[in-house]
Amino acid sequence: MIDDFVPEIWSANLLEHLRAKLVYASGAVSNRNYEGDIAEAGDTVHITKTGDPTIGTYTAESDISVESITDDTRALVIDQAKYFAFDVDDVVKRQALGGWVADVTRSAAYKLANAVDTYISGLMYAAVHNTTNDLSDQTVDISDNTGYAVLVNLRKALVKANVPMDGLWAIVPPEMYAALLQDNRFINAQASADGGTALRNGFVGRAAGFDIYESNTVPQNSTGIFNVIAGSPLATTFAEQINSVEAQRRELRFGDLVKGLHLYGGKVVYPEALAHAAVTVQA
Repeated sequence: MIDDFVPEIWSANLLEHLRAKLVYASGAVSNRNYEGDIAEAGDTVHITKTGDPTIGTYTAESDISVESITDDTRALVIDQAKYFAFDVDDVVKRQALGGWVADVTRSAAYKLANAVDTYISGLMYAAVHNTTNDLSDQTVDISDNTGYAVLVNLRKALVKANVPMDGLWAIVPPEMYAALLQDNRFINAQASADGGTALRNGFVGRAAGFDIYESNTVPQNSTGIFNVIAGSPLATTFAEQINSVEAQRRELRFGDLVKGLHLYGGKVVYPEALAHAAVTVQA
C-alpha cells in the first residue's frame, strides 16, 4: 500500500489544489452560499429567490397597501461527477523520484479544475446570452485600445441592471489580456496588489471597475470569438466536494491503484447580475 496514505488528508489536499486553480468557480467569481455537505451525485439544494417589495408613498391618516411577496424556488443539483484513476507500480515507485504520486495528484486537480471552469462558464453564458445585458459582437483591436471600451460597456450594462458594484469581475482570454496590457488605463496585478489580492488565481489586474481574471476556459462558439462575461459573485452559486480518494492494491499486479471522485454542481440564480460580449481580438 502507498506509504502513509490517509484518504481524508489526501481528499483535503486535492480539494485545496483544485480550488487554487479555479477561476469561474472561485469564491471571488461564484459564491458558495449553498455548498453544505454533499454526499453523492444527484443531491439537490433548493434555493428560494424572493420578489422585491413595492415602495409606496405614505399619507397621514390613510391606510397603507399590504402586498404578498412572491417567491421562486430553484434547484441547484449536484449532477456532475468526474473521476481520475492511475496505477502506482511498485518497481516504478521504487525507481522514481520521491513525491511523484503527489505531482500526479496535483495534475489531476488541474484537469478537474479545467472541467469545472468549463462547466460554470457554460452555465453563465447560457444564462446571459440574448438578454438585455448581452452586448453581442464586439471587436478589440490591440492597436487602438478598444479592449477597455468593451469593459466600460459591460460595466454600464450591470449598473443599469442595478447590480451591486462591490466585487465586480470580468474574465478575459489571453488574447484580450494582451490588448489590455498595452493600455495605460489597465492596472496590472503587481501594481494593484493589496493584502494578497494578486495571489488570487487568474487575477491579473483592475480596469473599468472590474477585477480582471485571465482564463483559457473563456467559452467560444466559434474559433477566435470569445464570450467575455462580467458580473457579480451574487449571480452564480457553486457547490463541490471531493467525495472519495482511495488507494488499494492491484489484484494482478505489484502496485497500487489511486482513484478520486469529484462531485459538483452550479446554478445561475441571478442572470441579471451578468453581462456578456462576443469579442473578436484583432492584432
